[in-house]
Amino acid sequence: MNLPQVPSFRLDGKRALVTGASSGIGLGCATALASAGAEVICAARGAEKLTQVVEAISAAGWSARALPLDQTDLGALAQTFEGPAFDVVVNSAGMARHSPALETTPQDYDAVMDVDLRSAYFLSAYAAKAMKREARSGSIIHISSQMGHVGGVERAVYSAAKHGLEGMVKSMAIEWGELGIRINTLCPTFIRTPLTAPTFANPERAAWILEKIKLGRVGEVSDIMGGLIYLASEASAMVTGTALMIDGGWTAD
Repeated sequence: MNLPQVPSFRLDGKRALVTGASSGIGLGCATALASAGAEVICAARGAEKLTQVVEAISAAGWSARALPLDQTDLGALAQTFEGPAFDVVVNSAGMARHSPALETTPQDYDAVMDVDLRSAYFLSAYAAKAMKREARSGSIIHISSQMGHVGGVERAVYSAAKHGLEGMVKSMAIEWGELGIRINTLCPTFIRTPLTAPTFANPERAAWILEKIKLGRVGEVSDIMGGLIYLASEASAMVTGTALMIDGGWTAD
């Protein structure tokens, strides 16, 4: 009997780009890909933090380089993909400005949409064009959110951006499937990072979060790393246009 072959989760010989890689979930993504054997280009606006990230990844014996980048600068973003195509592209750059919907300003709306949806759209398109140019299959992964599937108090703008991201990914997956280009989202619940510290410091918000997460705890950066490796590797070769929920059961209701 010939047993089926287990696909590899390794990324040896692959080049990966991670935006928003200087902290939080983005740092976790860069670390995960590097640990699986990929050469990781870590992109973010803060050059000093990027240098620290690359030094730490290199010290662990893995491969990483820094790329200072403002993802909302579409000219600079396009230049990022003028060289050799990446095998894996992870968009972890994001912004949130929470407020009651009746108090949302046009400035806050535009700022969130610029980062969370507009730049994500063109990053995907530029990455796919490069892959197509080289007839290279690849995996594009967006760090979305459970809020791309549900709503939340004071999160109308953020949720709108993430719902838009989910629809965008489905459409792009349909267009690019014949090219062998996969595109998916990874949708975490509330993850403990410096950016979410103010939310967890609010007793009412913390109680709401724990009540909604069926596993009874908030997420840690390490919780997203396995799912990311799955979507980046050949283990998910038949997966595109979908959302991987890492939400502790939040959206199971």
